Amino acid sequence: SSLVIQNKARLVAVGYSQQEGIDYDETFTPVIQIEAIRLFLAYVAHKDFTVFQIDVKTVFLNGILREEVYVGQPLGFFSKQYLDHVYALDKALCGLKQAPRVWYDVLS
Repeated sequence: SSLVIQNKARLVAVGYSQQEGIDYDETFTPVIQIEAIRLFLAYVAHKDFTVFQIDVKTVFLNGILREEVYVGQPLGFFSKQYLDHVYALDKALCGLKQAPRVWYDVLS
């Protein structure tokens, strides 16, 4: 059958084209040191605890952007009537330099 029931699209930002100081200011996010991981795992093994792991696939899509970010219309989804229009982002996209920082802001 050629009946389309649902369409999905995934927007990904071209973060490598962003310029520091122009397109973004802060990009840092805290990272744990390997010594802390080793200490944690040694403690877990000593106490015979069970460790669980979680991976959030949409983690970078939950952060609210502090600055204004605009993206062009995706190929195949542009409006012929408004060719010069862009999209203003409210939340981070995968690929943005700001995505890790705004995700950490959600957690803290």
